[in-house]
Amino acid sequence: MNKILIIDDDKELCALIKRSVQAENIEADFCNTGKEGLQKLREQEYQLVVLDVMMPGMDGFETLEEIRKEYSLPILMFTSKNDSISKVRGLRAGADDYLTKPFDMDELIARIASLIRRYTRFNQQAGAIQKLNFDGLQIDLENRSATTSNGTFELPPKEFDLLLYCAKHQGKILTKQQIYEEVWGEEYFYDDSNIMAIISRLRKKLEVNPSSPKYIQTVKGIGYRFNKEV
Repeated sequence: MNKILIIDDDKELCALIKRSVQAENIEADFCNTGKEGLQKLREQEYQLVVLDVMMPGMDGFETLEEIRKEYSLPILMFTSKNDSISKVRGLRAGADDYLTKPFDMDELIARIASLIRRYTRFNQQAGAIQKLNFDGLQIDLENRSATTSNGTFELPPKEFDLLLYCAKHQGKILTKQQIYEEVWGEEYFYDDSNIMAIISRLRKKLEVNPSSPKYIQTVKGIGYRFNKEV
């Protein structure tokens, strides 16, 4: 059974989320500080983390950065209503999705299920083809990592999923809608910030010159294309 970790200083909300996801056959643990969350991650295996931005002591961003140093599991962040700065900062730091408070519990459960399903599906796909090789780039499907001259990077779920989707369609122009609906599994509402944040993170890791990318290239006004010449 899938199991998630909820890190939020609102104890009543944590308990409510736990009861709600258990009704959907998803186990859950919760804790109220980032430090406790990191300890639980080291002690047990989880398929997803739900993380609040605003917490005393180590806040959500610091916790996110520490998690990403060790783990590549999906992370869904809670942000305040209309707090676009926190949203973008979280996505750039490695969050896979976000939800603004207050939120609808059914939407939260749907997002959790979608992230777990996609993470599991992409892991299962690694069975047949283990690695994709390009000029200066190797994508390891089994370990969900990418290697370039910059080093080897174990990629967070959305980064890996987006990279793999583009690479599998090498040379084809992919619209932002196509990318979003494939990688996030949700209807596209013309908000480019998620896609842009993840592509920015990928370029910083994989490219020698991120401002002139060799691999995922921008097609102005349309979307992106994985370079057919590599």
